[in-house]
Amino acid sequence: MNVSRIPRRRVSAWAAATLAAVLGGSATVLPQSAAASPPRHAQVDAAVLDAVSAGEQSRFFVVLKDQADLSAAKKAKGHGARAKAVFDALRTEAADSQKPLRSFLDRKKVGYESYWIANTLLVTTADKNVVEELAARADVAGIVEERAYRLDDVETSSRAAGTTDSATPGSATPGSRTAADAAGAVTPEWGVADIRADQVWDQYQAEGEGVVIANVDSGVQWDHPALKAGYRGWNGTAAHHDYNFYDPSGRCGTGGAPCDNTGHGTHTMGTMAGSGGIGVAPGARWIAAKGCADDHCYDGDLLAAGQWILAPTDRNGDNPRPDLAPNIVNNSWGGGNTDFYQDIVDAWNAAGIFEAFANGNDGDGVTCSTARAPGAQGSSYAVGSYDSSGRIATTSGFGPSLNDGSTKPNIAAPGVNIRSAWPGGSYNAISGTSMATPHVAGTVALLWSEAPSLIGDIDATRALLNETARDVADTHCGGTAGFNNVWGEGKLDALAAVDAAPHTKAVVTGKVTDKDTGAVVAGATVTVKGGDTSRSTVSRDDGTYRFTVPAGSYTVTTGHYGYTDHTTTYEVAAGENADRPIAMTAVPHHAVTGTVLDAQGAPLAGATVEVIGAPVDAATTRADGTYTLPDVAEGSFGLGFTPPNPARCNGPSNRVLTVDGAETADVRLPRRTDASGTTTCAPAPYGWIKGRTTLALSGDEDATGVRLPFPVDFYGVRYTSLNVTTNGLVNFLSPRLGDLTNTDLPNATQPNGIIAAYWDDLVVDKRASVQTAVNGTVGQRTFAVVWNNAASAGDGSARVTFEAVFDEATGAVTLQYADVAAGGASATVGVENQAGTDGFAYSFDRSALTDGTAIRFTQGSNR
Repeated sequence: MNVSRIPRRRVSAWAAATLAAVLGGSATVLPQSAAASPPRHAQVDAAVLDAVSAGEQSRFFVVLKDQADLSAAKKAKGHGARAKAVFDALRTEAADSQKPLRSFLDRKKVGYESYWIANTLLVTTADKNVVEELAARADVAGIVEERAYRLDDVETSSRAAGTTDSATPGSATPGSRTAADAAGAVTPEWGVADIRADQVWDQYQAEGEGVVIANVDSGVQWDHPALKAGYRGWNGTAAHHDYNFYDPSGRCGTGGAPCDNTGHGTHTMGTMAGSGGIGVAPGARWIAAKGCADDHCYDGDLLAAGQWILAPTDRNGDNPRPDLAPNIVNNSWGGGNTDFYQDIVDAWNAAGIFEAFANGNDGDGVTCSTARAPGAQGSSYAVGSYDSSGRIATTSGFGPSLNDGSTKPNIAAPGVNIRSAWPGGSYNAISGTSMATPHVAGTVALLWSEAPSLIGDIDATRALLNETARDVADTHCGGTAGFNNVWGEGKLDALAAVDAAPHTKAVVTGKVTDKDTGAVVAGATVTVKGGDTSRSTVSRDDGTYRFTVPAGSYTVTTGHYGYTDHTTTYEVAAGENADRPIAMTAVPHHAVTGTVLDAQGAPLAGATVEVIGAPVDAATTRADGTYTLPDVAEGSFGLGFTPPNPARCNGPSNRVLTVDGAETADVRLPRRTDASGTTTCAPAPYGWIKGRTTLALSGDEDATGVRLPFPVDFYGVRYTSLNVTTNGLVNFLSPRLGDLTNTDLPNATQPNGIIAAYWDDLVVDKRASVQTAVNGTVGQRTFAVVWNNAASAGDGSARVTFEAVFDEATGAVTLQYADVAAGGASATVGVENQAGTDGFAYSFDRSALTDGTAIRFTQGSNR
C-alpha cells in the first residue's frame, strides 16, 4: 500500500518527540500566545494548522501523553484472561485521562471520537483557536492530521490472465473442509508446499484446529466455498456475525454480514485458512475486521479495527468480549515511514495475540530502506516476498528500516503468483508481500495448534520461526548471511518450526454422531476447557474432530442445532492419543407463531422474524402482522424481529425463545434509537408553522448561519447557533461540507453533526425560499426552519415543502412535511452526531414520507 498522511503514535513516537522528524520537518510549534503557564506546546501537524488558519475544517488526532501500563496485564494466565486484562487497563487509562479533554471539547462544541487502544481522540473543527488551546494543554502529546493508506493495485499473475477462475488446484473440489483435506488428499498451492505446511498436515495431522485467526483487511466473503466451514460465525447450519465480523467503515451495509469489495481480504484469508489446498491452516477458525473501506484504509477505521481485534463486539460495536479475541491477526497493508499503529501492536502482543505485517511492495530489487510501516517498525513482525523459483520478489521491500534502523523484513514467505479465494466463490492468483504475510500467520496457527504451550508466547514463537527459517545470504543492504535486510531470517519453514516446537501435548480425536441413527454430525462445535486452556473446533464433513491440549482434566461441550448439548469430562496425559467419540441426542421440532406490532401498537407488515443462529428460514409478517415459523427444534434461541426497510421509527427487537412445544411469540417493536440510546423517534401530531423571516439562501448550493433564540442541546453539546443549507440540512458544525450527495446515517464522512430534515440535492430558486419563525413565550418557545417549495436539482417540477421545529421546553426536534415529492424516495431523513459515528436515518433513498405528517426526534440528554 501507499500512504497518504498517516497518523503517528503514542507519547514519544506518535506525537511530540518525533513528529517533526516523521513529517520531514513539517510539524509546527504554536506561538507563545497559545501557551499555558508554564509554556509548553505539543507539536501540530502543519497540514492541520494550514487548514484551520484558512478557516477550513480539519480532522485530526489529539494524542494524549498518558499511556496504560500493560506490564501486569501480560502476566494474566490464559488467552481470554490476558486479553481482558489488557483491555481493562487500556480502557481504564483512556477513560480517566481523556475525561478532561472531552469536557474541554464539549464546552467548545467540537465533535470527536474516542479511541482507547491508542489513547487518542479524532477531532473535527475549523477553529484555529481550538487547535492552539489543544496544543497548549499539558495532557496533549501531539496533534496529527487524519490520514489514509491506499491499497496497491492488485498485481494479477499470468496464471489468472487478469481474470478469476472457479477450478481448485489439482483434483480437489472447493467446499467445506473434509477428511480428505486432513489426510493430505488435496494438491497444495505452490506456496503452501514450499513452506512444507502440507507435510505438517501429513506428519502431525495438525491443520490449525483450536486456533482462531483474523485479518484486518478489506473484508471477507464469508460464505466462499473454501472459507465458509472455517468461519467462526458459521455453526454448520446458520451464520451469526456478532463478534465474528466488524465493519467500522459501514461499507457492508446494515445487518452486519461480512463483505469484501476489493477481493484483497478474501484472498489473504484464503491463504491462511482456506480449504482445497489454498490455505496453510485449513483447520483454523477465522474472524475478520474490515479496516479498509475500499482501496483506502482510513486510520480511524484501522484504529477501530485494532480495538475490535483485542475485544470483539457485536455488530453494532457494543458489548466488547475480549475473551473472544483471536490468537493471530494478519495485516497485509502498510505504507510510509511512521510509527502509526505501534500502540495497537504493543497491545496485541501484550495480550498474547501474534501479529504479522506485510513489509511493503516499494522495492525494485536493489534499493535499500524500502520497507514500509507498520511492518518497518522494530517491534512488528514483518514479511518479505519471494517467487516459486526461490528468488526474492522484485517489489519486496528491503531494510534497514527508516523508522528505527531495525533489520527488515523479519522473515520471507511465498508471495508471487499466489492463488487463493476471490469474491464470487472464485479463485485468483496475485502477488505482493500482502500474499506472503498470510503464509506466516497460517504457520503460527499450525504451530500453536500442535504445540499449545506456545499459545500467547510471542517471543518464543518468533524465535522458533526465526531459528528454523532457511537462510539466504544477501547482505547488499546490510546484515549477515543468517539475518539480513533482504530476506530477514530467511525462508519460512512451517515443518521445521513445528518439528522444533515443544511437544508436550495430548491429542484428542473422535467422531460426532447421532445417538439413535449413527449418522455423522458435521459442523458440531466441540469446545474443551480446563485450567488456563480453552479451545474450540468443529466436526468435519465425516463427523471427525481433532485438537491438541496440554495434559490435564477437561470439560468438553458439543453443540449443534437440533441436538441436546453434550457435555463430558475426562483427563488426558502428555503424549496420549485419546479417542473420544461423541453421540448426540436429537430433539423434536415445533411451530412458532405470533404477531408483530409497530412501536405505536399497530400491526406491522413486512417485518422479518428469524431464529438467530439456527438453520430456519426467516418469516415475513403478513398484512395483519402475523407470522409462522413452522419447524423449529427444541431448545433456547434468540428470536430476532427486524422492521421493514425503511424502518421509520420502529427499532429491532430480540428476545430469548425457549421451544419445548408449539410456541406463540408476540412482540411490540420498541421505538427506534441510535447506537448510544441517546436519540429516539416517534410519529408526532402535525401542526405546520409558517415561516416569517426569509434567510439569504438561494441557488443550488448555499448555506448560512442562524442565531438561535434559545440554546439547543444536540448529542451532549449545547449550541446557540446553527447552519442551514439549501439541501435540506441543519448543520451544527460547518456551514457546508460534503452535502451535495445524501448518504445513509451515520456516516463518518462529512457532513457530521446534522439534522437531515430532507437531505437531497435541492435548489432554492425564485419560486422557493428558506425561512425561520419563533413562536411562544420564554421557556415554551419553538423555532422553525422552513424550506418552502424547494426544487429538486434533477427535476425542477418536483417541489418539496418541509420544516424542522426546535422545542425549547422539551429539547425535541420535530420534522414536518407539508408537500413531499415521491415520499422522499431520493432523500435522507434523520440525525447524526458530531463525529459521524452515531445517529440513524428515518429513511434513506426510500419513499417513507407522507404529506401532512410529522416525526419527532427526542434526545435523552435534552431537557
